[in-house]
Amino acid sequence: MQIAAVIPAYNEGDTVAQVVTQVKNHRLIDQITVVSDGSTDNTAIEATQAGANVIELESNQGKGAAMQVGIENSKSDIILFLDADLLGLTAEHIDQLLMPLIKQQTEMTIGVFADGRMVTDLAQKIAPFLSGQRAVKRSVLEGVSDLNMTKFGVEVALTQHIKENDIEIKEIELHDLSHVLKEEKLGVVKGFKSRLKMYWDIARNFSWFKNKIK
Repeated sequence: MQIAAVIPAYNEGDTVAQVVTQVKNHRLIDQITVVSDGSTDNTAIEATQAGANVIELESNQGKGAAMQVGIENSKSDIILFLDADLLGLTAEHIDQLLMPLIKQQTEMTIGVFADGRMVTDLAQKIAPFLSGQRAVKRSVLEGVSDLNMTKFGVEVALTQHIKENDIEIKEIELHDLSHVLKEEKLGVVKGFKSRLKMYWDIARNFSWFKNKIK
């Protein structure tokens, strides 16, 4: 059973190498692909030096498009999706996401932060389906059409597809793991505006996806 890790990244030069290093050192991962989604910083350089196969998109196309590129450049049976801005990722976290699929206990896992930072823990407890940490069987992903159109709504689209098709899913608590907030990356004002845009894309694409699958 082949396993690939796909890491979509947009201007994550400060953290992407840490994430790639943990994945590269993991015994179960066969391939690591970082899709730099029109990044203007050193994301691609840092990811390459850490040992990932890097695909650079010329312009920012959205997380869904970046994930789709990663899927298309992998033939693995299981794909592990991880955000590039994670803080505290360990081999144990990766095991927790992958083992239920390897043992045929479920078809997708969703990782939810726990005991990391209060603000990120709370956000994921309120909306666990927004988590970018998940492992998915290829057979499930092949059933989701136009994934590249969903931008930030990709997690919602995947979760909705799972529910609509009665596909087995398992929520995993990932202790002592968190990520860098948009407000920390961009500053309070720009970060807040970026967060509002992300929520708008999620809401809009959730409606689009529901109409698409009816």
